Amino acid sequence: QVQLVESGGGLVQAGGSLRLSCAASGRIFSVNDMGWYRQAPGKQRELVAHITRSGMTNYADSVKGRFTISRDNAWNMVNLQMDSLKPEDTAVYYCNADLRKSDLTLGTYWGQGTQVTVSS
Repeated sequence: QVQLVESGGGLVQAGGSLRLSCAASGRIFSVNDMGWYRQAPGKQRELVAHITRSGMTNYADSVKGRFTISRDNAWNMVNLQMDSLKPEDTAVYYCNADLRKSDLTLGTYWGQGTQVTVSS
């Protein structure tokens, strides 16, 4: 079994910062791309940031210059540093990973989600 467990969400005032973390655990052979998505009430889930195993990144236009994604391959972790937060960043944030399990099968896995609320 594989699990992605997120942490670090919460309530913050506009202009503040939060750091999200996600750890993949279980029978994992290797983790490829990882990313963060978010879903606000009444909206579709959208990509926030993405990082390849080699560290190449891309961001949604709405978060460029404010959010930074990073990863630790040794611990199968991905982080999202969120600065200069805005009320429109309020959403449930989900961790995502494309990985190969120990039986060498490929799959895409999601965390359970963590709430981020930014007050004005």
